[in-house]
Amino acid sequence: MLETIEHATGPAPQWSVVWLHGLGADGHDFAPLVPQLVPPGWPPIRFVFPHAPVRAITINAGTRMRAWYDIVDFDLANRADEAGVEQSIVQVEALVAAEVARGVPRSRVFLAGFSQGGAVALAVALRSATPLAGVVALSTYLPAARTASTHLVQGASAQPVFMAHGMQDPVVPFAAGQQSAATLRSFGFTVDFHAYQMPHSVCPEEVAALRGWMGAQLGVA
Repeated sequence: MLETIEHATGPAPQWSVVWLHGLGADGHDFAPLVPQLVPPGWPPIRFVFPHAPVRAITINAGTRMRAWYDIVDFDLANRADEAGVEQSIVQVEALVAAEVARGVPRSRVFLAGFSQGGAVALAVALRSATPLAGVVALSTYLPAARTASTHLVQGASAQPVFMAHGMQDPVVPFAAGQQSAATLRSFGFTVDFHAYQMPHSVCPEEVAALRGWMGAQLGVA
């Protein structure tokens, strides 16, 4: 089981969010976002922020850092190390199972991720026969998109998806986010896609849109 940090917005949470950080960051990266995202009056939510394993990154001259998979090529079609993605899917599913064991049904667990973490979140979504509450994918792309349909399982498209991307993103091109959203829609997913004037980052307007989307899934919007 991956090491995590947690933040609960109230006692006895019956909703959970598993949030995956980007390359070279760790579970602390998005923890400060919780107060901005969760307004008063929402049901208690447990946020789980895992730390990705430390591994060598090929395009960074083998430098070791926290990553959900190796990056083997700058070309998005071949960027993600598929074995690493599959390993991360297993680790993320273990975290979701841990939330279920704590009394939060899978239908009340959100999976969120930024950049690399978002790519893994989308990969998990394709394989989720029992739907999650929703999937959040920020500044990211669907890994191995050309063969993604082979991983799609029946029932997965019932999961709502929130995607957001910066139009000046130099790391994951904006067009890649757009194309990933289109691919997911072709699979039957309902994708709420947002574009912002920003680089590879998160902006206040994006957080506000995500708050509205999550509130709708929680039934409090």
